This record gives sequence, structure tokens and C-alpha cells, in this order.
Amino acid sequence: METATGSTITVAPKPEGIEGAGFFATSLDKVVGLARANSIWPLPFATSCCGIEFMATMASHYDLARFGSERLSFSPRQADLLMVMGTIAKKMGPILRQVYEQMAEPRWVISVGACASSGGIFDTYSVLQGIDRIIPVDVYVPGCPPRPEQIIDGILKIQHLVETESVRRRDSPEYKAMLNKYGME
Repeated sequence: METATGSTITVAPKPEGIEGAGFFATSLDKVVGLARANSIWPLPFATSCCGIEFMATMASHYDLARFGSERLSFSPRQADLLMVMGTIAKKMGPILRQVYEQMAEPRWVISVGACASSGGIFDTYSVLQGIDRIIPVDVYVPGCPPRPEQIIDGILKIQHLVETESVRRRDSPEYKAMLNKYGME
């Protein structure tokens, strides 16, 4: 191709099979991911001291609102991030699972603190030794109780996961196999 100034521009041939739809789908994934990541609505499921640290995280000194999570939802149908904080008794397990199943897809889970992640110091018959035995967990926040900075770091990790997750991931065979492992779907 020759320009108005007389110089020649070489245009590389388009590879076979590349269509505009590939670009559009990739861009759509990025836009949807960015929108989801910056508008996460958490549902706090707090049963003990980790809930107090979460309250401090929501207060003005740490201000979780700067990360787009200022709208707490106490209805599972309107939340997309389940934050489990504190000791979960085995009798509470079915209720936690029901709350998780009532959440609309896509949904993510943060296990906050040692008790929710592994039972903590309560290695007894009545305490669930980690919520990942009944629901899938995306991010674990360690500590007993974790500091607000650690909770914010967990939120940032969820945001990164949400932003980079494909829109089609929830339809993948791997995701469906993971849900089957928990007896869902």
C-alpha cells in the first residue's frame, strides 16, 4: 500500500481463523471482570471475634469502601461474596451451606481467621474443622483474629480473582466437577 507521501506500508496478512469475535469476547471478559471486581457485595457470616475485626475493617480508619465493598448485604440473594468469620459449629454447617446455595452465581467465599479455615484451637467433636469441608473457599485469611489489614488483603485477592476470571469459567467442566465434589448442582 502506498501513502500520500509516496512511502510504502506493508500490511501483514491476517492469519486464518481469526475473527473479530475473539477480540470482542476477550474485551468483554475484561470489562465484566473490572466491573465485578470493583462492586463486590459482601455478606458477613460472623460468629465470633473475627467479626469484630471485620467491623474495624468497615470503620473509617481502614474504610473497606475504597475497594467497592461498602454495601454489605445481609440477604444471600443480593450478595456475591460470602465472608465466613469465626468458629462454625457442626450444627451450623447446614445453615452455612444453605446461605451459600441461596447466593446467585457468580459467588465467591473468603474464610477469615483460623477457626473458619481450620477449626482453630477448637479441635473438638462439635466444631467444623474448616468450612472447605462443606463449601468451596476461594481465599483464606489467616490469623486469630486477623488484623484489618489482612482482611483488606483478602478482599484485594478476591478482587484480582474476580477481575481475571473468565465469564465462561462457571460453565467449565472443571467448575462443575468441583461443585459435584461438594454435592452441589
